[in-house]
Amino acid sequence: MRNRLLLILLLGLLLALAFLVLHGGGATIGDLPTQKFSSLAVKIALAVFAAAMLLALFRERISKAILAALIWTAVALILLIGYAYRLELREVSDRVLAELVPGWAATHGRTVDIARSRGGDFSVNAQINGARVAMVLDSGASAVVLTQEAAKAAGLPLEVLDYSVSVDTANGRARAAPVTLDRLVVGGIVERSVPALIAQPGQLKTSLLGMSFLNRLQSWEVRGDKLMMRSYP
Repeated sequence: MRNRLLLILLLGLLLALAFLVLHGGGATIGDLPTQKFSSLAVKIALAVFAAAMLLALFRERISKAILAALIWTAVALILLIGYAYRLELREVSDRVLAELVPGWAATHGRTVDIARSRGGDFSVNAQINGARVAMVLDSGASAVVLTQEAAKAAGLPLEVLDYSVSVDTANGRARAAPVTLDRLVVGGIVERSVPALIAQPGQLKTSLLGMSFLNRLQSWEVRGDKLMMRSYP
């Protein structure tokens, strides 16, 4: 029973390390500053280690006490090292996930890389006004174009839209409504007040990442099977 408890606690601390890495150095985790969160995880490890020491000593099992000391010391060191190198570890994890997950944006510095999907397109997992939206790169589109579903998820006022712009779609000519997106995020690239269009219901299957976003970048290019986008400083 005790060994099972120690295993569960060890797994919890390792998950805390993974969360620190994927969190990417944000200012807070929940209501706790990131630094305090890591400090708390280390203190928990040391507290459990001390409890294991006392329990083992009470039962006169010195060898197990020494083993527990080594385990929890190692856990504390792993957490400290993971926190110190969280940005580097996140970059590595992003690159691995970019190869495995279509649309995953690998961010390093001001550059975002996205791997080509199996269908040949560049799927992009974006955030629009805080909502996650699946998009496809379309350099032939003069603007970012959203489906009705994506626009609703982003909190745009569908009931007052004016479909006054004529656009070409795979289904022929259609009309779209002009809007301005408060915030469009792709990986580490954040653009505000981005002009966009909302397609009429049933006219578009997937939202398009068009030139009204791409033109704001310092550069973007397709190199082999990689889409590379770079923001301004």
